[in-house]
Amino acid sequence: MPDNAIAQAFDYLEAHDLVLTTAESCTAGAMIAALASIPGTGAVLESGYVVYSPAAKQRLLGVSPLTIERYGLTSEAVAWEMALGALKDSQASVAIATTGVAGPDAQGSIAPGTLCFAWAFAGHPTAVFTRTQRFFGQRGDVMQQGAVYGLSQLAHYHQRWLRGERA
Repeated sequence: MPDNAIAQAFDYLEAHDLVLTTAESCTAGAMIAALASIPGTGAVLESGYVVYSPAAKQRLLGVSPLTIERYGLTSEAVAWEMALGALKDSQASVAIATTGVAGPDAQGSIAPGTLCFAWAFAGHPTAVFTRTQRFFGQRGDVMQQGAVYGLSQLAHYHQRWLRGERA
């Protein structure tokens, strides 16, 4: 049985005729896997990228090397560009991106469990919302919590976009 937050995200996508693509680094496809556990996911899911390396983020999603150099891989700026890159390369109407440090160890000054998210909505204008969140637990727990969080916040940011709010 899927997590309630996952089922709610699926229902929201379906009710609002939204089609999702993801660009996942630290969650390693967990958002796609969680949604795919629900029958009928094909109606709301277009694609998913799992992009761990900087080279993959640049090649597949168009993340600028300068953004990575200036802000680091674990940054809202990188998540922003990942989400826009996934959206640009798809027929989806919404993209969710994740990048961060799942753990168990810190990466430089970035604590384990620190994940950066971006939610991008196609339209005129396209809007992107970002947030950094910290999760606790073992690596797999952090990855799962991050996936659930990314999907659970979709409705919140979509409603902000519908109201004309910008990041």
